[in-house]
Amino acid sequence: MASFVTKVLAPSGSLEKEDLSTQIGHLTWRVEEIKGEVCSMISKKYSEFLPSMQSAQDLVAQVDKLSHDIDQLKSTIESEVRQDLHVSTAEFTDLKQQLERDSVVLSLLKQLQEFSAAIEEYNCALAEKKYVTAAQRLEEAQKCLKLLKSRKCFDLKMLKSLSMELTIQKQNILYHLGEEWQKLIVWKFPPSKDTSNLESCLLTELHLYTEQSQNEEKTPVPPTSSILLAFSVLGELHTKLKSFENQPNIIIIRFESVMTDLEHPSPPEVFVKIRLVLEVLQKQLLDLPLDTDLENEKTSKIILAEMLGDMIWEELSECLIKNCLVYSIPTNSSKLQQYEEIIQSTEEFENALKEMRFLKGDTTDLLKYARNINSHFANKKCQDVIVAARNLMTSEIHNTVKITPDSKISVPDLPPPEEDDKLQVQKMSTTQYNEVVNLQPENTLDQHSFALPPCHISESVKKLMELAYQTLLEATTSSDQCAVQLFYSVRNIFHLFHDVVPTYHKENLLKLPQLAAIHHNNCMYIAHHLLTLGHQFRLRLAPILCDGTTTFVDLVPGFRRLGTECFLAQMRAQKRALLERLSSARNFSNMDDEENYSAASKAVRQVLHQLKRLGTVWQDVLPVNIYCKAMGTLLNTAISEIIGRITALEDISTEDGDRLYSLCKTVMDEGPQVFAPLCEENKNKKYQEEVPVYVPKWMPFKELMIILQASLQEIGDRWADGKGPLAAAFSSSEVKALIRALFQNTERRAAALAKIK
Repeated sequence: MASFVTKVLAPSGSLEKEDLSTQIGHLTWRVEEIKGEVCSMISKKYSEFLPSMQSAQDLVAQVDKLSHDIDQLKSTIESEVRQDLHVSTAEFTDLKQQLERDSVVLSLLKQLQEFSAAIEEYNCALAEKKYVTAAQRLEEAQKCLKLLKSRKCFDLKMLKSLSMELTIQKQNILYHLGEEWQKLIVWKFPPSKDTSNLESCLLTELHLYTEQSQNEEKTPVPPTSSILLAFSVLGELHTKLKSFENQPNIIIIRFESVMTDLEHPSPPEVFVKIRLVLEVLQKQLLDLPLDTDLENEKTSKIILAEMLGDMIWEELSECLIKNCLVYSIPTNSSKLQQYEEIIQSTEEFENALKEMRFLKGDTTDLLKYARNINSHFANKKCQDVIVAARNLMTSEIHNTVKITPDSKISVPDLPPPEEDDKLQVQKMSTTQYNEVVNLQPENTLDQHSFALPPCHISESVKKLMELAYQTLLEATTSSDQCAVQLFYSVRNIFHLFHDVVPTYHKENLLKLPQLAAIHHNNCMYIAHHLLTLGHQFRLRLAPILCDGTTTFVDLVPGFRRLGTECFLAQMRAQKRALLERLSSARNFSNMDDEENYSAASKAVRQVLHQLKRLGTVWQDVLPVNIYCKAMGTLLNTAISEIIGRITALEDISTEDGDRLYSLCKTVMDEGPQVFAPLCEENKNKKYQEEVPVYVPKWMPFKELMIILQASLQEIGDRWADGKGPLAAAFSSSEVKALIRALFQNTERRAAALAKIK
């Protein structure tokens, strides 16, 4: 039977446009007819599940024949269009476009045929447990379906049926592969799901089934290889490697607990154990090809170890850094040289992993971390220093030690300066003073002239200064980068003290006078050392720090101000307490009233008791000069208040005067006793005799007592025309007010008042 295209060709070799149009229309009708039959067959097979093998083969033959006819007709159209282009280009072009649309439909029918064939081959391979072949056929069907979906002119209902069929078959093969997987590779976990404790880890086991079997007749392949390769083709291997099921078998990897005296094992020991585990896995499981080039039928050598390495290396290296290498960083610069062994073991560990194909490429973050030891050492040292300093700052303040002029920081002796520095200093000295014969002054200062006066400071602050000295001493033997970091860490210690201590101990510093005094001493002690701390290390630190930046002098005013403000705040609180107690004395008026006298006497006693208690609390804590100034200021506040209240009285009877004198006498007798800066009682007498030095109102207070018991004549004599002791203590208006309050209005009083000018 002649082909369909031959019938439409004229004997002369040319086509009439009318005949050509008729034949193309007939072709289009046949394409649509076959398309309908194919769609019906697909629907019956994948939607209605009816057997139609013979009709499918007939349709394949018809599609092939029709495709051949269309190709011949397309070729004839192209040649005829070229010959008669000048006659009617547009008409022939329309005919060709119609023919091309039919070709597209026919290509889709071919894709349907290929999809069906791939599914059939997949079913056969799966039945024979040829998992790799089955997976490859399933991927071919996936590509056909993807191409069909890209054509929008296709039946959506049919595409849905094909997609569902493909999904079902993929889940089917994954189920079979999963069954095989469960028999080969198994994690055995403890009953408890808590993996944080050691016992759970020791009960965890990995079982590997290594018995080889040949499931394929022509090319025997180990079951493990076949299963893993099938997973890889389906794109499910990456997910599958993250989960294992329960099924014990031949090779078992168990965790064992090894007792050690070290809190953290050394990196070389950890690397050896990890290598051992990975070597077993690589030998028994991971040295297998993973992928297949479906187009060229070539197996690409992608090793399972590489895939596993890509999956776990980032997390494993981070774990090794955080839980192993971090703790191996030395705490002393003298041990940095020994760290070369750890760097070497890290390199060997990475090289071994590269040989086993777990790693590829250049140096990883693990080795970079190990090689960057100088930076890590400096960071860790600085962090440890700051943490230790903060712990000291937040410890109790009241645990104190006594500081004397002979006290020294317990750190090793500083190394001598470099020889070049010595020569430079000697040369400068010779140049500047070669004409001076004797520079020794006739009157020398005491060796303790610039020493901190004896006092008590917190034990934690003493340790803090020792930490600062030790850190700077460490910097003298460190690399330049490390020395700079350590130097500024020491500065950060003092900045931290300035911010942390007043805030952390704020409540106690306000409530407890002794802690306020100790904090004052702490600040002065730190400031005292900061004056010379940088100078002591100036010639021993890195050259980059020897240009004048090695100083702590700029911190001194801040620490002095910090201590002073804290102590002054406590002084203001004590003053308020004294004045509050004196406010209950009822202005010292009407002392002939027993109730008023009792209230005034109680107020005076309370003031003296407060001062004595405060003197005891600060005894041997504050430096003597600070102690005397502080107690003198507070006693002066109380006396000034008493003087002001008495001089403000308008009427003082004889009995009132006697009782006021009695109260003042109590203050005069017991006031000096509050000056007890030292524990040795006999040494305090000197300071008790110097009360007028520290209490400006002491002498006016004495004069007030004299006035309360004196006659008009005696008052006039002590005034002595404004030149006597009374004139030095009180103003003329104050003396006149006292005379008017003490004496009745007589001529003698008028005469006495006239003398007070």
